[in-house]
Parts: sequence; C-alpha cells; structure tokens
Amino acid sequence: MNRTPDEHGNVLHRLPIELRWRDLDAFNHVNNATFMTYLEEARIRWFESLDEDWVTDATAPLLAAVQMNYRSPIAYPGSIVVELTADRIGTSSVTLGHRIIGADSATLHADGHVVMVWIDRASGRPVPLPEAVRRMAAG
Repeated sequence: MNRTPDEHGNVLHRLPIELRWRDLDAFNHVNNATFMTYLEEARIRWFESLDEDWVTDATAPLLAAVQMNYRSPIAYPGSIVVELTADRIGTSSVTLGHRIIGADSATLHADGHVVMVWIDRASGRPVPLPEAVRRMAAG
C-alpha cells in the first residue's frame, strides 16, 4: 500500500511518475491541468490497492471538490511523486490531502486536497463509504 509516516502525516499512498513530453505546455513545463491527472492516477492506484471493492455496479465515487495550490513549476525531463493522506473521513466522503513533490523530495510542486463522495448510481444520492476505504483511510 506504500503507507509511510513522515512530517506531512500518515501517507496512504506514494506514486512515482515519470514526466512525458505531452505533459508540457507552451512554457515548457507541466501544464496545470496535468497536475489533476497525476492526482487522479494516484487516487485510482490507491483505490485499486484496497482489499475490497471501492466501486460497484450500484455505487461509485465522485469528485466533489478540489483545492490545488501550485507552488513550483515542474520542468521536463524529470520525475515526481504524488503523496496522498487521509485528512478527513465522513459518513459518505473522504477528504484526501495531496502533495506533488520532486523525486528527490526536495521540491514541493503542489499541495491541497480533494473530497470524494460515494453515491448510489441510480439515485445520485450519497451512500456510506465502502468499508475498505474507511478502514484504510483511518489507518
């Protein structure tokens, strides 16, 4: 699961990512929208590492809110690491903190959080968090 404690809290998941040429924008650094793609990839990889279903035919997570603080551009070529932490566990939602750092951990490129809400696919109404998500986020 890649869970390690550090000065930023209990890390749920760490995902190393090699930058791709297509990640760049006209200013020759990683486009701000690509930061969101990196976060999505880390979340999906964490969800997939759980020992039970986190998405079913009846329920699924939705991204309800995103806060992204851009701290430092990411230059190509290079690699980064996305770290996820559990900031808050609710009845039907989990708030995941995130940091995008340089592979050497010396540079903070971005931080913030996302709120994921589990819903009933048919009604669109919130449902309780899957037990695997609750258990792993609680640590």
